[in-house]
Amino acid sequence: MNDNNGETVIDLFELLGVVVKKIWIVIILTVAGALLAFAYTIFLVTPLYESSALLYVNNSDFSLGSVSISTADLSAAKSLVATYSVILKSRTVINEVIEVSGVNYTYDEMVKMVDAKAVNNTEVFSITVTSADPREAEMLANLYAEVLPLKISEIVNGSEPKIVDYAVIAAKRSSPSYTKNTAVGAFLGLVIAAGIIVIMYLRDDIIHSEEYLSKTYPNIPLLTVVPDLINSKNNGYGYYHSSVTKSTSQVRSASDAISLEKSPFVVESIDKDKDNTDGDDNG
Repeated sequence: MNDNNGETVIDLFELLGVVVKKIWIVIILTVAGALLAFAYTIFLVTPLYESSALLYVNNSDFSLGSVSISTADLSAAKSLVATYSVILKSRTVINEVIEVSGVNYTYDEMVKMVDAKAVNNTEVFSITVTSADPREAEMLANLYAEVLPLKISEIVNGSEPKIVDYAVIAAKRSSPSYTKNTAVGAFLGLVIAAGIIVIMYLRDDIIHSEEYLSKTYPNIPLLTVVPDLINSKNNGYGYYHSSVTKSTSQVRSASDAISLEKSPFVVESIDKDKDNTDGDDNG
């Protein structure tokens, strides 16, 4: 990361190198995210099951036994699928299904459980019910398949859908997907790890090498570099994290002793007793 003229320039290759050096953070958070998502999906997410019944749109203007069926007739039948879907989610149909089935759901809850759509852009459309109970989903889907044609015949003149296939009990859950949720959790862990590393990189204001100074301040000559004799992992340079355990007083005493020993201005004190003895001898 360089700072030239007040503008911060991020070296992507340098950032990638930082991520590689701290790959253990990425691995830990990625695995943790995957495990958390997997555990959440198993223990906290309710599995859902789907059952579908198939109906065929019957238009009064044509029948399967007629000599010819025009493209306009087929288009009209397809357009009726959207009309039937709206009727399916009407209060009249849903409230009747609730009453007949005896389930303890409100209209708002039931309308979220049922869906209808055309099958492969044909005249056949499916009624799909989603529930936490596979037997309940099968029962409700079949009730919709029986109630809906009667309601449609009362509302749309000359049009009555036919049941193609009844719903069956789902053999496996439709959601959630353990694989998908685990992958999403792992991806979120990866993103969080990368974010943490980038923030640490951007907030790092310690000078780790002379190359940083040369790149950041190219117009200022680098006169000297103080070697790091304690931490040799930084190629001989860097900041100090001393592991010396001596007390401050001991360090200062040793420093003072070295200074006094090497200083050219140290005046040795004269022993008074020795001086007096020499005087007596001379006398």
